[in-house]
Amino acid sequence: MSLAPRAVLVHRTTEYEELLARHGTHGQAAFVLAGRGRSIDEVARRHERTRQALADVAAAVPLQWRHCRVERADLDRFLFAPEDVVVVVGQDGLVANAAKYLSGQPVIGIDTDPGRNPGVLVRHRPAAAGALMRVAVTPGGRADALTMVEAVADDTQRLLALNEIYLGPPGHQTARYRLGHDAADSPAEPQASSGVLVGTGTGATGWLRSLWQERGSALPLPAPADPRLLWFVREAWPSPSTGTSFVSGELGAGQRLRLTVESDRVVVFGDGMEADALELTWGQSVRLGVSETSLRLAV
Repeated sequence: MSLAPRAVLVHRTTEYEELLARHGTHGQAAFVLAGRGRSIDEVARRHERTRQALADVAAAVPLQWRHCRVERADLDRFLFAPEDVVVVVGQDGLVANAAKYLSGQPVIGIDTDPGRNPGVLVRHRPAAAGALMRVAVTPGGRADALTMVEAVADDTQRLLALNEIYLGPPGHQTARYRLGHDAADSPAEPQASSGVLVGTGTGATGWLRSLWQERGSALPLPAPADPRLLWFVREAWPSPSTGTSFVSGELGAGQRLRLTVESDRVVVFGDGMEADALELTWGQSVRLGVSETSLRLAV
């Protein structure tokens, strides 16, 4: 007997809830903000819109389905199942936060604050959630397959990301490593820098684009569904023992970049989820490239 689909509603703590957690009551939070020349009213209105959107989406889950909610901070501890339909209720970035924990489940992005969010990944309004959930489990249901980037360490640790993966020092120190293509005959350049960024077409509207613009790169930015990545080394330092000749490029399907650590500690995290990072130490290697897993985002 096959299980009924499960709707997993992904959300995050609102700014208003964070203010209450910090200051205890609405009145105290309002008092503190007023002392800074700010009003709590707009924050409270955004909170109410988010809560109402969550309630509307929960009410739209088909009666035969199971459903649950998971908060952004708990994503790394939540076990997604193959029959899940993931409904992200919030901002574009929340879709990317959830994507790294999925393995092909369909994703529906619900915009809680139209006009404030770009709506690149949260493409739909709460009223469309019920119909979209039903379509998501229908054979041939329409979805975009968005390219993801993966990092695989030599100890089998693996990390997925929808926008970008960053590798670098855990603080403001310099990371030392060797960087090259993952091929037996490819030389690796010793480098010292503030890190390496490898990004997708979805990430080309954010951090990746800022590096691309700053470099004046002639490499064409990929589209979200292109099986192609761009990578940049941040602030490479030239010295007698470190070079700066291998600081940007692109990776197609099947191509890999290899980084071998030559400092005490390098962290690897995706899409800003610093709390869920891989940690690599001296001598370890990590390979980066296009993942076989893509994000199935409802259109």
